[in-house]
Amino acid sequence: MSFDIALSGIQAINQQLGTISNNIANAGTYGFKSSRANFASLHAGAQPTGVHIGSTTQSIGQNGGIQATNRGLDALINGRGFFVTKDLTGQTNYTRVGIFTKDATDFLVNSAGQRVQGFALTPPSLVAGPMGDITVPTKLLGAKSTANMDFVANMSADWTVPTTPFTPADAGTVPPTIPDPASYNMSKVTVVHDSLGNEHTVTQYFVRDSDPANPRGVLVYVAADGTDLTGAVAATLVFDTNGQLDEANNPAGANTPYIASIDLSVPPATTPQTIKVDYTGTTFQKGESTTSTNSADGYAAGSYVGVELDQQGNVVAKYSNGEKQAIARVTLATFPNEDALTPVNETSWQANVQSGSPNYSEPGKGVAGALTVASLETSNVDITAELVGLMTAQRNYQANSKVITAENQMLQSLMQAL
Repeated sequence: MSFDIALSGIQAINQQLGTISNNIANAGTYGFKSSRANFASLHAGAQPTGVHIGSTTQSIGQNGGIQATNRGLDALINGRGFFVTKDLTGQTNYTRVGIFTKDATDFLVNSAGQRVQGFALTPPSLVAGPMGDITVPTKLLGAKSTANMDFVANMSADWTVPTTPFTPADAGTVPPTIPDPASYNMSKVTVVHDSLGNEHTVTQYFVRDSDPANPRGVLVYVAADGTDLTGAVAATLVFDTNGQLDEANNPAGANTPYIASIDLSVPPATTPQTIKVDYTGTTFQKGESTTSTNSADGYAAGSYVGVELDQQGNVVAKYSNGEKQAIARVTLATFPNEDALTPVNETSWQANVQSGSPNYSEPGKGVAGALTVASLETSNVDITAELVGLMTAQRNYQANSKVITAENQMLQSLMQAL
């Protein structure tokens, strides 16, 4: 019986050494979670018969360290979530290793070549759609005509009414008609695009209103490519006594946004184009005139140049025209009992009955955790603790070997006595 008990101890220690060796071997593996072999006693009725490895505990809930990589398609999870991938057989795997790339077929895959799962996005919307494989659009991004301009500035209350009447710009005259700088208080240029992606310059001329009925008013004239588009005032900005836009007395309609419409039907554009200029937030205060926002949507055509992740987990395609489009959002999964997940190759796990069904969510929501981009999670193996465990296992192995040696010597003595 002593032989069998000591032998069970040696066998159990061998299994423990296998677990410790696996932890040490994977100390440099990204996203690896260490395991611990748990001893349990064996009995035959009330008679002790030795020991065995009753279970193996995974330390999945203990996060590893953070290693910065400065790579736009690397990410780590600051929480309990797992990235979701599918292999070529359709098997769903879960991993903490966020090393992604675009493969030759334009799918986003992880370092094992498994397709990353994510929620589809339809640019420019950021509302998550159905979950599935993430396909990176690498075709030419077509031009988009400008439909909206945002312009926010401070129209200086120190401005005086120009004494020179404003003369509309006209690039078609010889020589071109250029407004006299003495006829306006400020001008700003915004680059816009037509339906073919051609660039045009929209120039806004701001003139202090001379009408006594609008003592804090500013008139806006607009020219495109050096030619006046309206032949008249494009917008009238009315400010209250606090220097804020007076919505109640908005000439375009009481309590409506201060939006001016610009008709930009300039050849060779093929589609009639109207641009809405939003002045919401513009002020009329003493001091220097400043511009805080001067932007327009729309862009020229662009070629695909790369893909990256942002902090919200969006997969962002980049184009040569400077545009970026979020085309998907990576999926994270959590489990009722994550420690029961079945480990498989490529530092991944699979769900089972004990782990429970996965709960899918977006990064930053719930307990799944937010992402840190351009970083990876290192192994959570504590080398010092593993080496101490290795020495303890070695002593236990020697002790069980001594039991077998002692039992063998006793049997030899007994045989000699006979």
